Amino acid sequence: MTEEAVAELDYLLEGSQDAPVLVFSNSLGTTLGMWDDQAPALRERFRLLRYDHRGHGGSPVPPGPYRIEDLGRDALAMLDDLGIERASFCGLSIGGAVGMWLASEVPERIERLVLCCTAPRFDSDTYDARARKVRAEGIGSIADAVLERWFTPEFRAARPETVEWAGRMLHATPDEGYAGCCEALRDADLTNRLKDIHATTLVVAGAEDPVSTVDGAESMRDSISGARLVVIEGAAHLANVEQPEAVTREILAHLEEVR
Repeated sequence: MTEEAVAELDYLLEGSQDAPVLVFSNSLGTTLGMWDDQAPALRERFRLLRYDHRGHGGSPVPPGPYRIEDLGRDALAMLDDLGIERASFCGLSIGGAVGMWLASEVPERIERLVLCCTAPRFDSDTYDARARKVRAEGIGSIADAVLERWFTPEFRAARPETVEWAGRMLHATPDEGYAGCCEALRDADLTNRLKDIHATTLVVAGAEDPVSTVDGAESMRDSISGARLVVIEGAAHLANVEQPEAVTREILAHLEEVR
């Protein structure tokens, strides 16, 4: 994709027009609905902007591969179209990678940053293989394995209805959109950008996340000036779904000064 070829993203904007803006950016294979548990508390205090990445939910599905820069410019164009000059940003997994890109590329636009269950660099071979498999066999071919990484075994046993809800989001994701975003993660390396992040940053890690580990979160915290790390117990990759109260509490505490 060229730098100019931005996608017009599907979004949901809620809350008072006078409140500070908070942007929520979802994970690979989900929609803006993944933040449903956080939205009620946060839209009381912030103008809450949730959106779907290109290739996901209600957003368009341009042909891949995509780059993190493409996803970042999509989000930036959305903010520009809405007349939002400055916002806090909370992203999970690929959404966190977009947050890192934005905070380092346009630091004047990002107030505070929350990086959930994410990393500046992901395993290239894993995401290359996943993109190939989804293009060849469809997203259903990887769904069970993805859901196992999203939630702990205990949660999958105790809350099958929530796992089914997450699975419906995943299965509804277009094959090309999912594969294109896999390729964005395959090629992304934001490690050298971490030193350029000056927004006050909270790093959130799931204690049992097999994708973005606690060790990786500690390294990310140490690489971002002034960053703080919170580890959420009893959570795997979708920590905000598995432990919604704990994650909401940490986000609110981090953003309290903005409000």
